[in-house]
Amino acid sequence: MATTSVKPTAKPSGSGPGAAVKKKKIPGASKIRTKDLPGFTRQLGAMLSAGLPVVQTLEALEDQTVNQVFKGVIKGIRTQIEGGASFSEALSQYPDLFDDLYIGMLRAGESGGLLAETTQRIASFLEATIRLNRKVKSAMMYPSIVMTVAITMAVSMIIWIVPVFASIYTDFGAKLPAPTQFLVDLSNGMRRYALYVVIGAVAGFIAFGKWKKTERGAYLWDAFKLKLPVFGDLGRKVALSRFASTFAQLTRSGVPILQTMEIVAAATGNKVLGKIILDARADVERGETLSTALERSKQYPRLMIHMLSAGEKTGKVDEMLQKISEFYADEAETMIGGLTQLIEPLLMVFLGVVIGGIVIAMFLPIFKMSEIVNM
Repeated sequence: MATTSVKPTAKPSGSGPGAAVKKKKIPGASKIRTKDLPGFTRQLGAMLSAGLPVVQTLEALEDQTVNQVFKGVIKGIRTQIEGGASFSEALSQYPDLFDDLYIGMLRAGESGGLLAETTQRIASFLEATIRLNRKVKSAMMYPSIVMTVAITMAVSMIIWIVPVFASIYTDFGAKLPAPTQFLVDLSNGMRRYALYVVIGAVAGFIAFGKWKKTERGAYLWDAFKLKLPVFGDLGRKVALSRFASTFAQLTRSGVPILQTMEIVAAATGNKVLGKIILDARADVERGETLSTALERSKQYPRLMIHMLSAGEKTGKVDEMLQKISEFYADEAETMIGGLTQLIEPLLMVFLGVVIGGIVIAMFLPIFKMSEIVNM
């Protein structure tokens, strides 16, 4: 395999290139990570495998990059490498794009002289992660849109259409059926206190967002999501797939296990599962196996623990972790397919109950005209 001319990783000191540059915030980082970073990493690995020096490779990638923000990032990385920084040091200046997992694997690849191979491995990992995330998002998008449309229609009918019927029924001079009266009262209340409801909803949404960003809030919210019927199980399978895949990639790249566990804890995407890994890290540091440390928690399935234990006994932890990742990824995709088929009829029922219920309640007095109209 061709080697690349990258300086060994070292902690920058004094006025070195790594110390002189502050870590930069990147506008649109989330979009770049999803759309541009996997392709950039894949092409980077291919060019390095072909024997091109890092600086020349970055020049080529910079020229063909369409996103101007990312183009500037690549130029900044190239400039730092030309100034004496290692590749991982240069990337670490952009934490919005290159997270601890990316940097950790790359640094290990530099140290072992396997930069090209490691970069290809990172690209495969990013592509697989994005594919799974897209499937989950697409499965959630359809019901979210239908629910939003249904709620919007219901609120619009209650605020603007119900009062028209209410004014007609007022002339009848008789007591309205209970469902109709409830709808009329609800309409009057929503119109009277609409401003306060909107202000309260916005304030509650902002407060919830800030609470969710706190350490305790994020932990409690992730714990709640794990307890949700069906969707909690789906989220757990996705998190377990991320855990196993990330752990496998870092192990194969030669990252020390304690550092790997710290990175993996954040990569699961769930604070509850991540905290368990961090707690297990102390047990592993004392000499316990990873499977034994995770076995104490009820959040990690017994099947995964047994598979991991088997990998530890045979000395093939990375291979077993990769199989675990593929198993839970397949399980998650199967659940997503089943949910997509199940959600559609459930949504139709929901629409029928909400919209149909409002329509029936409004026309109910007409069906009972003989009881309402004073003859």
